[in-house]
Amino acid sequence: MSLNARMEPVLYLFAGLFGVAGVALAALAAHGGGEANLAASASAMCLAHAPALLALALGTAKLKTAWLAGFLMIVGTLLFAGDLVTLRFTGTGLFPYAAPTGGWGMMLGWLAVSVSAFFRVRA
Repeated sequence: MSLNARMEPVLYLFAGLFGVAGVALAALAAHGGGEANLAASASAMCLAHAPALLALALGTAKLKTAWLAGFLMIVGTLLFAGDLVTLRFTGTGLFPYAAPTGGWGMMLGWLAVSVSAFFRVRA
């Protein structure tokens, strides 16, 4: 079983989780207090990456790098949004540079998608 096939259910799982988290965080940002911008940023990243993960799950048969792109996007989004949400509710982040590390993870995930243009699965 290929890495893409193994990663497919995980991509579906996190697409749904990030979608629900994005909507919930958007509601928090709209109705929250002074730190609402943290929730809004976390919401935006969750809502941006949920459909991307869904597309990667649907494209595992054609994209050799789907597993890598999905993994990087999942870890990056968890770190970025998790750090902002933790900061919003506790006043301290996950660990130093968690959000920027997550941002790099998401960007590398998108680069892994673009690399798939050169490593396509042959039909």
